Amino acid sequence: MSEPIDIDARLVAELVEQQFPRWADLPVRAVARQGWDNRTFRLGEELSVRLPSAEPYAAAVRKESRALEVLDGRLPVSVPSVLALGEPGRGYPFPWSVRRWLAGDTLDDAAGVDRVRLAEDLGGVLRVLRSLPVDAGTAAGRHSFYRGAHPSAYSEEVQTALAHLHGDVDVERCRSVWLAATTTAWDAAPVWFHGDVAVGNLLVSDGRLSAMIDFGTCGVGDPACDLVIAWTFFDGEARDAFRDAAGLDAATWRRARGWALWKALVTRSSASGPGAGDSRRVLDEVLATPL
Repeated sequence: MSEPIDIDARLVAELVEQQFPRWADLPVRAVARQGWDNRTFRLGEELSVRLPSAEPYAAAVRKESRALEVLDGRLPVSVPSVLALGEPGRGYPFPWSVRRWLAGDTLDDAAGVDRVRLAEDLGGVLRVLRSLPVDAGTAAGRHSFYRGAHPSAYSEEVQTALAHLHGDVDVERCRSVWLAATTTAWDAAPVWFHGDVAVGNLLVSDGRLSAMIDFGTCGVGDPACDLVIAWTFFDGEARDAFRDAAGLDAATWRRARGWALWKALVTRSSASGPGAGDSRRVLDEVLATPL
């Protein structure tokens, strides 16, 4: 995978001045928490600039813009409105976008959140997302890093991770979970999926879920990948509430557990990168869940 390129406020200001001079007087500053796939900067008080950090993420810019145009105003929560699409320039090689800034704290920064109520809200949002027309969506595949496709796309990575982690994890239990995940399939019509329902992509205002961001891996296909937060964030009553609100069958949950297993295994196997320190807890949650 390509190494992320260096993107700073000066570069962003130059791109804006060159391509969108109407916003050239607005100050540019980096947000406190940055994602891995994209870098985000505030542009004044009401706008933001989002730029892919490396080549594999660049193809999502226009796809995400098309999707957000359809989804904006049709979900129970806000999504980013794309106001303009930028082109490569000033030595920056990828397309980029200017968006409305959405207020709120990311879930990983929010305090005093009622997890059961949040689980109900999120499950309801995903249920509505699945109900929307898919004409503007892109079929799951490489652009979504195979989210929305069948989890078997990552079977080789799972087996490699298990070989590496032999003696550190319950290999036979992991294989049973993976087998249960990969011997079912989504047999209904393709539906919208977000592709990265994670604590950094959910915004909370006044204790309630208020927005969903980062649709870079969205598409249409199998929604199982959107349920992984059941193990990465929820537990107990909140997990049960999320499952009830999301309204999906047991086979889809088995595939979802497979997605969670894959991510925990490859993250733990690499022993570095985002989430490495939490991979043991998530893996324990996955293996302890009866489905």
